This record gives sequence, C-alpha cells and structure tokens, in this order.
Amino acid sequence: MEDSRRSADEAMHLAYPRDNELFYVPENLFIIGTMNIADRSLALVDLALRRRFAFFNLEPELNERWEQWLVNGFGFTEEIVRDIRTRITSLNQQISKDRKLGSHFQIGHSYVTPPFGHTVEDPREWFRQVVETEIGPLLREYWYDDADTAGKACDQLLAGI
Repeated sequence: MEDSRRSADEAMHLAYPRDNELFYVPENLFIIGTMNIADRSLALVDLALRRRFAFFNLEPELNERWEQWLVNGFGFTEEIVRDIRTRITSLNQQISKDRKLGSHFQIGHSYVTPPFGHTVEDPREWFRQVVETEIGPLLREYWYDDADTAGKACDQLLAGI
C-alpha cells in the first residue's frame, strides 16, 4: 500500500486470482482505518500500525451538525441538546484531566446520538437510560478503583434529568 508500490508495474498475484489476474492499489484509493487507543489489548499490533501509517487524532465533537441531527431527525429541542452537550463536555474535561485516563478515553458522540430510524419519545428519559446502561457502566470501568469518582460523574450527568 506504500506510495512507491501503487502502479501496474508493482502489481502482484492475488491468493485466488481469476485468469492469472494481477492487482495493485491505485494512487487515488485511500485506505482509512480507525482505532481506539484507549483499548490496549492489542498494543503490539497498535505499535506495528503506528510504524507504518500516518495517524490523525480525532476528538469527540458535539458540534452544530450533531445538534441539527438531533433537532431535525429526532425532535429534540435546542435546549435539551445544549444540556446534553454541556454535560458530556464537562465529563470529557474531567476524563482528559485524569492522569490514569487522559483524552483518549473521552465519551464520543455515538453514545449521545440515537441510531437512524430510532424513535425518541422523551429525550431526557432517553439520555437517562443511555447514562444508566452505557455511559455509567463505562465510567465504573474507567474508575474501577475509585467508585466515588465514577458515582459522582454519573450523578452529575443525571442531575436534574
């Protein structure tokens, strides 16, 4: 996949070719992979990938497009969306400042974005359920040795919901 190997001159036989077929990766094809470095279970594989590819850090961003997705697609009010954004942003700041965790453990937008086609009758109740069944258990795992911090973080997410 290296730039220097992207030409017909560098083509190779496939494992299961059709009629002695050759293959190469064209110049205009970009392969994009994602990885969550918070999961260190494959640290050696991660290291091997880092030696061979360019990396870009992507941080969670609850932006205007995300807001419009919730407002237009699910009927959330702008007030509720701002409230969710404020709560998750505050939590992510706490996670980022934690020496045992850091920014790679931040909560991403997928936790607070209903799937396409999903109906949300009550956005506040939906958020409460997400915190109780998804974010809360994750925070308890993050702070497995500090139940008080995990509990307070969950309480702050749910305060007034």
